[in-house]
Amino acid sequence: MYAPCDMRAIIIAKPIGHEGLEMRDVAVPSPAKGEVRIAIHATAVNRADLIQARGAYPAPPDAPADIPGLEYAGVIDAIGEGVTNFAIGDRVFGLAGGGTYAEFVVVHARTVTRMPERLSFVEASAIPEAFITAYDAMVSQAGLSSGETVLVHAVGSGVGTAAAQIAKAIGARCIGTARSAEKLKRVACPSVACNNSQFYEPIMKLTSGRGVDVVLDLVGGDYMADSLRVLSSKGRLVLVGLLAGNKTEVDLGLVLRKRLRIMGTVLRSRPLEEKIATAAAFERHVVPLIDSGVFAPVIDRVMTLEDARQAHAYVASNVGYGKVVLEVVRDAQ
Repeated sequence: MYAPCDMRAIIIAKPIGHEGLEMRDVAVPSPAKGEVRIAIHATAVNRADLIQARGAYPAPPDAPADIPGLEYAGVIDAIGEGVTNFAIGDRVFGLAGGGTYAEFVVVHARTVTRMPERLSFVEASAIPEAFITAYDAMVSQAGLSSGETVLVHAVGSGVGTAAAQIAKAIGARCIGTARSAEKLKRVACPSVACNNSQFYEPIMKLTSGRGVDVVLDLVGGDYMADSLRVLSSKGRLVLVGLLAGNKTEVDLGLVLRKRLRIMGTVLRSRPLEEKIATAAAFERHVVPLIDSGVFAPVIDRVMTLEDARQAHAYVASNVGYGKVVLEVVRDAQ
């Protein structure tokens, strides 16, 4: 594939949120040893992108500082020295430290996964962040297993919809919370309307007073108190997001009495070897179920890369269900 000297990319021109995003021409990156360059066909919007656009979530050192975007689906068009497991023209998808709101991105080859043939680029771009985050947090870290119950906050989000599918596939029961009655109608698991942090009573009723084994918390803030209360003995809470803020009060006595485990997790800032291991787990445990149709991305809407401002504003409104995809439309060469 021919790569021009310049590419179109969405730049954070001013760290003021979606109004500070601009489309500009920038230099096309070149792959170094162990890396591949991917011609991106589609990417997707994540909460981290919105936070970065406000200047509150800087990119790691190995990613572009001013181009947001954490996931991609596309075609390998250049290969760095030492890469033997991919060829030019391979259809791939995966995560990046940043820079996917662009026509091209460079990533380490061992973090890249081949796309199942059944997927379109749009479908594939909505998968990596949601399914890798959900599987890594809920299964790899919290150890959710068959017969257990997991509570997923913001179950109508990209990660939430992925978590519900993964829980079902491993034989666990999923209960979700959402702030919108409209979203609850679409959730494929028992769910509770949650316009504030007071969900303890309805969850305990759904579990016949036992509580849940795992909480996948995408919200944080004041949700934490009831999330800990609703955990059963030796329960585990994994904190993934902070939509409700990063401060709250916690009853440490409850943590001791119930022997609870509280974990925090991020993917973006992990060392390369950990990212490689996470990608390998995704390829081994999740991709085969995507390929067979057991898992599927939940896509709210598809926009173009040029529509990044509107896409950010839409995601920030919290009315969407599932992922917002940005398709990269190229001029014919």
